[in-house]
Amino acid sequence: MKLNELRDNPGATKRKKRVGRGPGSGMGKTAGRGIKGQKSRSGVAIAGYEGGQMPLYQRLPKRGFNKPNRKAYAVVNLGLIQKFVDAKKLDAKKAITEDALIESGLVRRKLDGIRVLAKGDVTAKLNIEVTGASKAAVDAVEKAGGSIKVSAAAVQAAE
Repeated sequence: MKLNELRDNPGATKRKKRVGRGPGSGMGKTAGRGIKGQKSRSGVAIAGYEGGQMPLYQRLPKRGFNKPNRKAYAVVNLGLIQKFVDAKKLDAKKAITEDALIESGLVRRKLDGIRVLAKGDVTAKLNIEVTGASKAAVDAVEKAGGSIKVSAAAVQAAE
């Protein structure tokens, strides 16, 4: 096979439909837009417009509140930490800090801190130092003989 013999599979590519190119094309004159009206013209913006009637998205009441300075935590499950320890990506003998979690590739970004949740099983004795942890996660790690140390800065921020 030579470079000049390379071809795409038949039917893999379709030719672009050229509109407004004469009556023989079947898409001439109005180019499939019909006759007159707003949609036949250029610069149409009528997505949520209801002909002057109050649009649905404005008729419905506003609900809820989004806190502008809300904390966003990177979430890690215990099962994943255990999996990384088994795969020798995390050292169970050393303290598992937030930096160690990022270095291992388990967490991409720290955000406002890392929070440990209790999904999954823990068998190794782990010493974890993170910003936050659920009660169930703390219980699970202590049951396996380890400890979770939650940083004081995060506790003050939560109050």
